[in-house]
Amino acid sequence: MNKKMIAVALSGLIALSASSGSLAANEPTVQSNVDYSQFISKRQVVDQLLEDALTAFKSPSRISHAGFTAKMPSNMEIVTNRLLEAYELEPYRTDLLISAANAQIYNKNVERAIALFEQGLTVAPDDVDIHSYLAVWQRFEGNETASNNHMKAIADLSSARHDDLKRIFSTIDRIVATPLKDKSDKHYDGNTAIVTLGYALNPDGTMHEILIKRLEATLEMANKYQDSVIVLTGGVPKNHQTEGRLMANWLVERGIEQDRIIEENYATSTVDNALYSRYALARHNIDHATIISSASHVRRGQTLFEVASWKTGPQGITFDTVAYPDKPLDQLQKASTNELLGIYRDALRTYGMWSYRSKPLIAR
Repeated sequence: MNKKMIAVALSGLIALSASSGSLAANEPTVQSNVDYSQFISKRQVVDQLLEDALTAFKSPSRISHAGFTAKMPSNMEIVTNRLLEAYELEPYRTDLLISAANAQIYNKNVERAIALFEQGLTVAPDDVDIHSYLAVWQRFEGNETASNNHMKAIADLSSARHDDLKRIFSTIDRIVATPLKDKSDKHYDGNTAIVTLGYALNPDGTMHEILIKRLEATLEMANKYQDSVIVLTGGVPKNHQTEGRLMANWLVERGIEQDRIIEENYATSTVDNALYSRYALARHNIDHATIISSASHVRRGQTLFEVASWKTGPQGITFDTVAYPDKPLDQLQKASTNELLGIYRDALRTYGMWSYRSKPLIAR
C-alpha cells in the first residue's frame, strides 16, 4: 500500500481550514517513515480520501494573495486527485474514474476527462454510461468519428439510451442554432406560462441588478399575455430571503395578480430550476412556456427544461426564450465554447446521469 497515500489520508483535513472549511493554499505533503498499513485498512484509507474529496467539493475556491507565488490547486483538482488516489487502491471502481472525469469537465479540461473515461472502459468495456460520456464529449471536441463509434456501442448495449442521446444532440443543435431575441414575437395558443430563472441574491438578501432586469422583461410579458401563469424559480437563501419570494413580491407590487404566480423556492442551480419547475408546468397542463433569463444563459435554460419535460410532460409542450441582453445580442448569437460545455454537461445531469457517484460524494 502506498505509504504517502495512507499518511495523507490519516492527516485528515490538514489542507482545510478547521474554522471555515475553506481550502488552504497548498495541498499537504506528508512525510513519514512509519508503515501505517499495519494500523489502518485499505477501506479506511479510501473512505478518508473520499471524505477529503467531498470537503474539497463543498469548499469555496481560494485565491492567491500578493507575495504568494506557489501554484494553488483548484477545488476540482483536489477532488480529482483524491478520487484517483482512491482508485489506485480500488482499481475495479469505475465510479471513481467517472467522478474524477466529471470534476475535470467542471474544470473545463475535456481532454483529460476523455482520457479518464477511456481508462474506465478498460475496466468496464460495456459500461453504457462511460460510452455515453465519451459519445458526448468527443462530439463536443469535434471528433465525430470517435463519437459515432461510441454511439454504435451504445446502440448494441441499450437502444433506449442511444435514442435519448440522439434526442439530446438534436435538441442542443436546434436551440443553439435559434437566434436569441429580447422581445416575445409570437402568440401561442392553449395554456401558456412565463418562467423566470433566478439569480444569486446580494449578501444582504436584496436582488441583484441582473435579476431585476430579468423581472422587468417578465413584467412586460406578463402585461402583454395576461392569461399566462408565471413560474418564478430560485431558492438559494440570503438573509432569510429566497429569489422566488422576492421576485414574486416585486411583481405583485407592480400590479401582477398573486394568483397568477407560482413560486419555486428550492432550486439552487439551473438544473434544479428545470427539474423543480417542470412539475408546475405539468400541474397546469402548459402547452407552451417562455423562459426568461440573461442572454448568456437562456439557451442552457431551454435545453434543460426540454430535457426535464420528457419524463413528466406535459406531452407536446414547447419552449422558447426571451433574453435580457447582459451583453449585446449580436455578440452572443454564436454560443461560446464555455457556454456549449455548460449546455452539454447540464443536459446530461438533467437527463439523470449523476456527475459524482462515489459515496459520500454524490451529486448531479
